[in-house]
Amino acid sequence: MASQLKVTQVKSKYGAKPEQRDTLRSLGLRRIGQTVIKDDNQVNRGYVNTVRHLVKVEEI
Repeated sequence: MASQLKVTQVKSKYGAKPEQRDTLRSLGLRRIGQTVIKDDNQVNRGYVNTVRHLVKVEEI
């Protein structure tokens, strides 16, 4: 089974650059404390890297 990433938004998107806000939206995150499960692949790793200061990531 492929590994997955558990991504939780821990900081507000307000004050972030528009590209970072769009990335949070692409990940499916809308509010602080919301968690989503994503497949661990290059695309999602890139998204997480872009907003690494706004999210907490765990491998599951």
